[in-house]
Amino acid sequence: MRAVLTRDEMRAADAAALAHVTHETLVTRAGTAVAVAALRMLGGAYGRRVVVVSGKGSNGADGRVAAHVLARRGAKVVVLDASDTPGALPACDLVIDGAYGTGFKGTYDAPAPPAGTPVLAIDIPSGVDADSGEASGAAVRADRTVTFAALKPGLLQGDGPACSGEVEVADIGIAYPTPAAMVVEDADLAGLPRRARDGNKWNHAVGIAAGSPGMEGAAILSARGAMAGGAGMIRLGSPGDPAADWPVEAVRMHLPGSGWAGPFLEATAKCKAVVIGPGLGTDAVRADDIRTVVAAAPVPLVIDADALTALGDAGAARTLLDKRSAPSILTPHDGEYARIAGAPPGIDRLAAARSLAESTGAIVLLKGPLTAVASPNGVVPDVLLSGAGVPALATAGSGDVLSGIIGPFCARGEPAQEAAALAAHAHGRAASLGHEEGLVAGDLPGLVARVLSAVAGG
Repeated sequence: MRAVLTRDEMRAADAAALAHVTHETLVTRAGTAVAVAALRMLGGAYGRRVVVVSGKGSNGADGRVAAHVLARRGAKVVVLDASDTPGALPACDLVIDGAYGTGFKGTYDAPAPPAGTPVLAIDIPSGVDADSGEASGAAVRADRTVTFAALKPGLLQGDGPACSGEVEVADIGIAYPTPAAMVVEDADLAGLPRRARDGNKWNHAVGIAAGSPGMEGAAILSARGAMAGGAGMIRLGSPGDPAADWPVEAVRMHLPGSGWAGPFLEATAKCKAVVIGPGLGTDAVRADDIRTVVAAAPVPLVIDADALTALGDAGAARTLLDKRSAPSILTPHDGEYARIAGAPPGIDRLAAARSLAESTGAIVLLKGPLTAVASPNGVVPDVLLSGAGVPALATAGSGDVLSGIIGPFCARGEPAQEAAALAAHAHGRAASLGHEEGLVAGDLPGLVARVLSAVAGG
């Protein structure tokens, strides 16, 4: 996993580093890292024209060091004071943005670079909030950003990704303790518990309650997601049409319109995790059964879609979830989040996921371009992030597949927060392998199996 440091965490890390090295040393390292990135973008230095916009703080100092390095290599460098730049920058081959860094708050209207000229930002594009990613005024829009020590939340969410371009992290010798947030990577998927040589199908069994007449597809997609995620056995309970094209590998039980909670719990007694909610329906009677299962299921529980609606608001959800002894994972999109929390999540996804996790006592997987998985239990890190999602995932049924993947990741024995974050990453990576246009949810399970097989060396 890759570290993500907030503004305050980065400030503390900088202060700790200064006990061992001078500020000038850190600035020299940072400015040199920027110059190296600039040389790659320019394809060389001799005769190239570079404009550096330099502020008063450390970012400005980094920019001036980069200017000196580039000038010594033969570039023609102009350094402009950020407080007195023209509205449009002079003709050049590269603009280096060192106006403001992670400590910036307020509004910044960046000078316009010459048309077609690439922009390299130092640490974070000026005008972008380092924590929320919100861009004020006409913030810098960079083609590449060199950030130091670790990623920042503002590079990953809100306007940050669009303003930052390609992000690289430069190691300049700043250490830090385990941060409050980390980003999941492909290598982390390789750490998922593997099937034991002498295991059996029940070791990673998953129960699923999903689907209803006309919504059988939600149950089928969730079940197929669970298969791709490594479920050895699936007990699928659904009130859906018995004649639907149910996956033959799942052991299916037909759920009546009401009173099915007890039989479902009995049928899934040997399962190691349960998924509940996709396409189940939102009528009051069905909601009663959902709440009964939520309260009584003794294993990790993935609460998705219509089951989220059955929880009610955050207070009601907390009352119900407090009855559970095993972890609960809520998987809201923005609309479901708003119904539970009483307001939409806003631009800061990390803060929103943390807030709902604290108010409900559950692990919260907040879906989006940056998926944030927050834990309420005081663990560090308390938020795991997946930035693997692609726009093609905005298609009906993709969330059903995701809920299905989380179930067997929990059943494998992976801790619930990690299981949810790894599932979101595998889900996003799978989508990136599919059609850029025309991807449908039914494509995802096979692609998920490819991703997991690749990281396992299969």
